[in-house]
Amino acid sequence: MSIATAKRFTIAEYHRLTELGFFGEDDRVELIKGELVNMAAKGTAHSVCETRLERELFKLLGERATLRGQQPIILPDESEPEPDRAIVQNRPDDYLSSHPTTADILLLIEIADSSLSYDKQVKLPLYAEAGISDYWIFNLLETCLECYSDPYQNSQGKFGYRVKRIFLSNETVAIPNFGDLSLDLSKVFPPSSIGDK
Repeated sequence: MSIATAKRFTIAEYHRLTELGFFGEDDRVELIKGELVNMAAKGTAHSVCETRLERELFKLLGERATLRGQQPIILPDESEPEPDRAIVQNRPDDYLSSHPTTADILLLIEIADSSLSYDKQVKLPLYAEAGISDYWIFNLLETCLECYSDPYQNSQGKFGYRVKRIFLSNETVAIPNFGDLSLDLSKVFPPSSIGDK
């Protein structure tokens, strides 16, 4: 008796499917370890947090780095996730020749409501295994920012981060790799009057 296995795609195959129009305009998928994964729909609070975060990061960073929103990054092991926000090094071609890789990434950010368990159980070890030094999750369910740093592999071969720090919505947090910049979280988290988490 044979066991059926799911088709795993390489990044090149995934790009070819996109070029051939395999995905519709409204399809929201990303490639994780060779598998096509549907991305969660966004609630109102998620969208508001994303807008506010983009505004604040742009004001702080200016042209010191490149901000990318829900755009692909390339990681080892046939993964091309699309984090909610990425701060990457500036490059003259603005990543026209290829998406950012681990060496380009300064900070990855996910905004999580319905996707919280996925962002912790799938994305966190994926990012740690790729050597992403800093990973943030804006946890809208608990109204806090979870900051992860110092990736490692444990004795069972699982990847994670050694350091986890929690910041509340009324606090400020230093932006990794920009020691002189701090983000005021009260300007990022949606006002509590906004529902639809």
